[in-house]
Formats: sequence, C-alpha cells, structure tokens
Amino acid sequence: MHDELYADGIGEITVTGSIVRINLVSLSPTEKDEKGNPRAVFRQRIVMPVDAFANAVDLMHKAQAGLVEAGAIRRVNDAPGQTAEAPVAPEVAAAPPAPNASPNFN
Repeated sequence: MHDELYADGIGEITVTGSIVRINLVSLSPTEKDEKGNPRAVFRQRIVMPVDAFANAVDLMHKAQAGLVEAGAIRRVNDAPGQTAEAPVAPEVAAAPPAPNASPNFN
C-alpha cells in the first residue's frame, strides 16, 4: 500500500537557491479565524530542485488544460475589473469525459 496525502491547498512556496519548498495546508477542524471559518494549517512540505518544480508546473498546466477540455472546470471570461482568468469548478459529476481525457481525471 502507498501512503496518500490530502491537502486543501498550497499555503506558501519558497525558493532558496536551487531548492523549492511547497507547504501544503488543510482546513483545521478545531482552529478558526476571526470570522469563525476553519483556519488553513500546515500539514506537510514538498521539497524539490527548481528544475523539478518547473517540470511540475508544466505538468499541472497540462492537467488543467485537460480538465478544461473535459468540462470538469471552466475559465470565466474577463469581466470589468478583473485582470486574470479564474478557474471555476462546477459539478464535476455532470461533465462528460472528453475523448482524449486522461483516466486520472475520471
């Protein structure tokens, strides 16, 4: 059996010389912010050389493009006042698989 790790997101990315550190966070079941929402707390760190990080970013862009093509996420057109496109995650179960979709995203 292989260990798996769940993270709600990335809290911070730090580059020191040729090393990249990616801090993974998840929402705490006990810690709350000033508005009463769960606080994102550090869970684990990924440490890799900068060239491996650059390859990982490229792979994530390709995965994102596959998700957009499959209809699992969509890009919102720039609205007045927005400067960048933002991915929006509609109901994933409603999206039909694309003909060339990776089995990793079914």
